[in-house]
Amino acid sequence: MADILLITGMSGAGRSGAAAVLEDLGWYVIDNLPTSLVDTIVELVSKPGSDIHRLALVAGRQHVELLPKVAALRAGGHRVRMLFLDASTTALVKRYDSTRRKHPLDGEAPGLMEAIDLERKLLQPVKSAADLVIDTTELNVHQLKAKLLAAFDEVGDGQRLQIAIESFGFKHGLPMDADVVMDVRFLPNPHWDEALRPLTGHDPAVRDFVLERSQASDFLDRFEGLMLSLLPSYENEGKSYLTVAFGCTGGRHRSVAVAEELARRLREHGYAVRTGHRDLAR
Repeated sequence: MADILLITGMSGAGRSGAAAVLEDLGWYVIDNLPTSLVDTIVELVSKPGSDIHRLALVAGRQHVELLPKVAALRAGGHRVRMLFLDASTTALVKRYDSTRRKHPLDGEAPGLMEAIDLERKLLQPVKSAADLVIDTTELNVHQLKAKLLAAFDEVGDGQRLQIAIESFGFKHGLPMDADVVMDVRFLPNPHWDEALRPLTGHDPAVRDFVLERSQASDFLDRFEGLMLSLLPSYENEGKSYLTVAFGCTGGRHRSVAVAEELARRLREHGYAVRTGHRDLAR
């Protein structure tokens, strides 16, 4: 049976860009597919002799109708995942203004912002059911590609649950696509040390400043234990992706060091973990 990925999300959040990346990865991609044709396409690629092993379907407008389709396909034994692409309303407005395209719900709302808000409300059940949510608000095409490569270029991986551990700065806003958010601002801040301020959590001096304190080691020991107790349950529930985000004030020191340390610990337990640092270059 084919590996099936359904790409959905907010209009303007990058569905077509994601499809292009997946096509480069060897997925057979069908863009703007009417929901009514999902069953037909899956049936065709699942027939004996088909050379399509990874199928990515970019949903058309009827996104909400995907949920019963996904349930039926999974009940039939198919491996089906849903990717939901999101972005802030401000970012979506800017993208529509720059392209001068009409929003798909343009005729159902008095203005662009209202159309975006309406679509967001309509798609909330789909977002809640998605296996992976990616917020593209501040992602350029290369950063989006990197996230998709990490999530779907699975050759030789074989790990069912993929874990992303990320850092961010609270002053730049919460990450929209995180499943678990932890605040590490309780740790002493290297920013106030003039020698450490220009460095990041990747530098040994900052890493030691953060991690060699009892508050950090105690927190990491407890949080590692919590994650190890929860991860099997996430897997048993069929979750394919889990994003854990650590936040500090600016997203350059404490959160980076803690994120990298937890990733190292989980890898020692055999989990597939990737790291990302949203605000490192700010």
